[in-house]
Amino acid sequence: MSIADIRAGLGKNLGTIRGLRVATEIPDNPSPPIAVLSLDSVSYDNAFKKGLVLYEFTVNLIVGRVAERDSQRKLDTYISGVLKDAVESDKTLDGSAYDVIVTEMRNIGAVSLNDASYLAAEFSITVYSS
Repeated sequence: MSIADIRAGLGKNLGTIRGLRVATEIPDNPSPPIAVLSLDSVSYDNAFKKGLVLYEFTVNLIVGRVAERDSQRKLDTYISGVLKDAVESDKTLDGSAYDVIVTEMRNIGAVSLNDASYLAAEFSITVYSS
């Protein structure tokens, strides 16, 4: 099971959210609303005979300009379970994982893209694979 397969599975699951763009690699010029997936860490040898590897991903969810009134409402919808439900909709990520769990949402705030401020949040995802 490769990291590319895991990324593709996560991207497919996130792609079930209507109206949300998904980038499984960090894009040059993101266009909100967009979920940008990045790999944070890999923990090897978590079971006998190297049978379990933990992959920690972050989804940076960028919803809209900070000044737009509906940006916070959009973000609230994703936080309330929409993103978690989508990521965990296929726990095997098309056969590339044993399980996937969205563990937390953190760091709501503004990010600067192309001289504009956008509202964003980070979600932590753990993938159990081999």
